[in-house]
Amino acid sequence: MTSDATPRGRGRLSRRDMLRIGAWGAGSVAVAAAGALTWRSVDGGVFAAGTGPAYEPWSLPAPSGPRDLVHAAILAANAHNTQPWIFRVEPDRIDVFADGTRTIGTIDPLLREQQISLGCALENLLTVAPLAGLRATPTLLPDPSDPGHVARVDLAPTARTASPLADAIPSRHTDRAAYLAERPVSDAALKRYRDAAEGAGVSLLWLADDDERRAFGDLTVRATEAIIADPDQAADDHRWYRSEWRDIQRLRDGVTIDASGQPAFIRTVAKIFPTTREQNHDGWLRGTRDTQVPTAAAFGALVVPDGHDPAARLAAGRAYQRLHLMATADGIAMQPLCQIPERVDREESAGLDPHFTRELADLVPAGHAIMTFRIGHPTVAAPPSPRRAVEDVLADAQSRSGEPDTAY
Repeated sequence: MTSDATPRGRGRLSRRDMLRIGAWGAGSVAVAAAGALTWRSVDGGVFAAGTGPAYEPWSLPAPSGPRDLVHAAILAANAHNTQPWIFRVEPDRIDVFADGTRTIGTIDPLLREQQISLGCALENLLTVAPLAGLRATPTLLPDPSDPGHVARVDLAPTARTASPLADAIPSRHTDRAAYLAERPVSDAALKRYRDAAEGAGVSLLWLADDDERRAFGDLTVRATEAIIADPDQAADDHRWYRSEWRDIQRLRDGVTIDASGQPAFIRTVAKIFPTTREQNHDGWLRGTRDTQVPTAAAFGALVVPDGHDPAARLAAGRAYQRLHLMATADGIAMQPLCQIPERVDREESAGLDPHFTRELADLVPAGHAIMTFRIGHPTVAAPPSPRRAVEDVLADAQSRSGEPDTAY
């Protein structure tokens, strides 16, 4: 049965009908694609960079007690943003422990970077204590039977004292973007930073002339390539990258796209379209080779007599954190560039040919360079990294032998 309203020739589509349907279909596809793109943009955090609970710890309150010292400590620099710390807080004492579940595997097989990270956290804690009216006295490695108990900090009342370094704590961020290549950091500033870093067996060597920077930069690029070519190191490095906004808010750790130092367009695309491990590592290599190495004003190496000594590693961490706070207060950018020491540790732990070990010793002939970094004048403001809340790092909130809440 047919209707009088049925167009003549219903069984055949006219050219006009085909064009109408084609236009409707193309429009529908465009709308659907736009909807999917918007969904991925929201899911990837394109419109929410640096927001949410994972970034709330950077709003550091005025310190008034031991718990506020821990709040400052969790904002310290640390390798791969693993945040490998646990704190036990009492009215007159804070104990600092290593979290053995938050390691970087073959990237840090000798736990050098973990102990340096803990030294950074300890320095923040000690730096903010006078602002809270507390005198903090640290004892490193207080329990010989427990190497994970890295420090005991005894607290006593004292007069409140302001400090520009304490004020810099919530503004200190690792800057992986380009620096102003044509603007050097003055010799006077480098000397002041060196003097501040040295002590407790730690010395600071600057690689600042053209030949030194070229040699260190070339070795850093080759070390990056070696890590990417090493299946175990490549996998252990990648497991701490966070690309999804929901994962950042849930895990509150790791290296994010926003903090990668990539240009804004690349960061946006990487959030919308999921990237593979190979693409992430390609971006890391390009960023190291084309941006971070050539724009550094100088490279620094923290040197100790014995690179295996846990106390020396903690002291080096304290020195680096102190340096970075000073630089932040001065408007200077810093970024750890530790690919060379990471390959040195890999060579030792896996019994590989000590190629990078020899070349690093040629660059830094006296002592052991256990942390290396770059310094320069920033071109953009460095974004914050996600942080776990104080409640998540207290000893009574987790088992030190438990598994981390991570999903890779």
